[in-house]
Amino acid sequence: MSEMRDRTYIGKPLGRAEGPEKLRGQARYPADLRLPGMLVGRALRSPIALGRIVSLDVSVARDLPGVHAVVTAADLPDVRVGRFLRDLPPLARDEVLFAGQKVAAVAAETRNIADQALSLIEVDYDVYDAPVLDPVDSIAPGAHVLHPEFDTYVGRVEGPREHANVMAVSHWGKGDVEAGFGEADLVIETTHRTQRQHQGYIEPHACLVNITADGQVQLWANSKAPFDLRKQVAEGIGLAIERVTVMPNPIGGDFGGKGGFMDTHAAWALASASGRPVLMTMDYTEELIAGNPRHGGVFTLKTGITKDGRITARSADLLFDSGAFGAFRPGKGVSYGPRCLGPYRMEHAAIRTRMVYTNQVPCGSMRSPGDPQSVFASETHVDVVARRVGMDPLDFRLQNMVREGDASPLGKIWRDPMALQVLEQAAVTSGYRERLKSTPDGRLRGMGFSVCERGTGGGICTARVTVSMSGKVTLSISLRDTGSGFYTMLRQVVGEQLGVPYDEIDIETWNTDALPNDGGVGGARITNAGGNAAFEAAGGVRSQIAGYAANKYGWALDSIDFTGESIGSPGQDGRSLAAVVGEIGEVVSSECNFTAPVIDATVFTAQCAEVAVDPETGDIEVLHFVTCHDVGTILNPLAHQGQVEGGFVQGLGYALMEEVLIEDGYVLNAHLGDYKLPTMRDIPPLTTVHVRSREDGPAPYGGKGIGEQSVSGVAPAIVNAILDATGKHMSSLPVTAEKMLVALDDEVTD
Repeated sequence: MSEMRDRTYIGKPLGRAEGPEKLRGQARYPADLRLPGMLVGRALRSPIALGRIVSLDVSVARDLPGVHAVVTAADLPDVRVGRFLRDLPPLARDEVLFAGQKVAAVAAETRNIADQALSLIEVDYDVYDAPVLDPVDSIAPGAHVLHPEFDTYVGRVEGPREHANVMAVSHWGKGDVEAGFGEADLVIETTHRTQRQHQGYIEPHACLVNITADGQVQLWANSKAPFDLRKQVAEGIGLAIERVTVMPNPIGGDFGGKGGFMDTHAAWALASASGRPVLMTMDYTEELIAGNPRHGGVFTLKTGITKDGRITARSADLLFDSGAFGAFRPGKGVSYGPRCLGPYRMEHAAIRTRMVYTNQVPCGSMRSPGDPQSVFASETHVDVVARRVGMDPLDFRLQNMVREGDASPLGKIWRDPMALQVLEQAAVTSGYRERLKSTPDGRLRGMGFSVCERGTGGGICTARVTVSMSGKVTLSISLRDTGSGFYTMLRQVVGEQLGVPYDEIDIETWNTDALPNDGGVGGARITNAGGNAAFEAAGGVRSQIAGYAANKYGWALDSIDFTGESIGSPGQDGRSLAAVVGEIGEVVSSECNFTAPVIDATVFTAQCAEVAVDPETGDIEVLHFVTCHDVGTILNPLAHQGQVEGGFVQGLGYALMEEVLIEDGYVLNAHLGDYKLPTMRDIPPLTTVHVRSREDGPAPYGGKGIGEQSVSGVAPAIVNAILDATGKHMSSLPVTAEKMLVALDDEVTD
């Protein structure tokens, strides 16, 4: 365990170093940028879910005064694009596969003119009768095949597919699951459904494209993965990668949804056709009908259990709905699902995960991608299993939880499994053993648990720390500020190393010309990869300066410390950083290219919800919520708690209200007035508990990830509390009052 000495910046609840710039309106997001002669770009989107483009006439729109360019698929290379799987034409070519797909784009002097031009474009569609709108129907015999040319796509998973609408399949397992079911006294199966959830960031997607006189493409976009974006754009427009430069800018909220290309190819086509810079900004209706929300799906779990409550086997069949395209997913194949077995002991396990196409909004990443869906299914399944065998759900979990030395359900040896400790602490903190079954006003009252684990993402990150001869410290890095506060964390790490106030350290954000590659933001990797890169770069500077001071002043090298803006040695007069570097006579700099490994499981979370259900209306109120995490060194308690609370609020919305409602292929709630996000009135008292891990985490100073840990268990804890209160297992999210009332009227209980 790392030394817990008093530190100047690490472990302190510090405010955002980048906060003042944002509060003053000085942060320049893509939609804020203005270039000389810049035009406004807008996209025409398909009004139908499935059909063929018979004709497309843009002549009247092109003649409208103030319009400088109108482009269709004919104006772009005939290639498909994507983050990994290249299956999406930037503008629809011949067919449209979802209502909201881009068909054409316009660049004009104002948005009003651009919108008027869109209304003048004439498109004749041959509407097909059989759009595929459910993932189960997608793989039924005779279902319409969305991508008959799938076998030609770049980035596809090789190998046979059971159905042409199956994009990818993954399998995990150990032992012989059928033999395990044979050992059981009872085999229980449940099926669960989850919805599409939008990330809910304040800033919609935006991009600005400028083509210089020598043909260099300059791109500003709210993408957290600029090096991947550079590659995607270059491939989509037929240029060498070095001819595209992605410029730095902050991002107004990400939550997983800002990793792709969105309108960038269309903006390039408009800039190329008009000879002027083009800015495209999606409105929130476009976000909801054509963004890249969290995947919905259908999930079937089966568990074998003995009479005394021991798990003999579990299987999971996970069916994720990708929507019409897979282009917004960040990886090859499908990685969703391996955590659906939970941190429980079992000798036999099998998981099959399939990603399938439907004629609906294409999906992408959202906080802890794949886990909220599969953890909801698995942890609510656990409560059903426990109750069927006659056990209290908490006791069932405690009996079956992995301990030190146990392998994971898939046979891997976890590092420091803290599942039992966080569950026990959540139970004590919540007062579960003393719970009440009803409230004074007649509402039904219940409590429920969830337990889950999450790994730490890896990848490449480069950082450079420079100290000028005036003592000014600058951290250079390619990571984009997504609003989560990691620029503050990086400054804390550098400031701790060099004894410099964290909020006086400058951040220089590199464009994509500065490095060959960088992994970008996402997957709980930044404190691990970026933090370690900054730590090592600052350490290199520290070593150089300390070496000079030891030689110049005769100080013992191992006694030199950097504290309180002073460099010193015990019994000696300290010197300022500026004074020492001034004596060195040149800028001191160090760069680190850090490759962080992916770690399967480093953080365990247990959560407990207390709810009250009105039997007359079906209204559900979360009365109290406990979230318990195993932690290493908490680098910034204020930011750490912000991540816990933010994840909880997103999980609460996922459980009870948020859903991109789609009917007959059309999004019904394409407005933030209709898409219900949680507000302050929806948030219950939240108690956060930290359990110190026995081992350090992989981040600097022994820190562990937190950004994706607090969201996945929220919905199952709430749904399990509803089951405890009402006897009704709610297997479909979100659990609205209407769904609850229907269930209460049903005499069947779980």
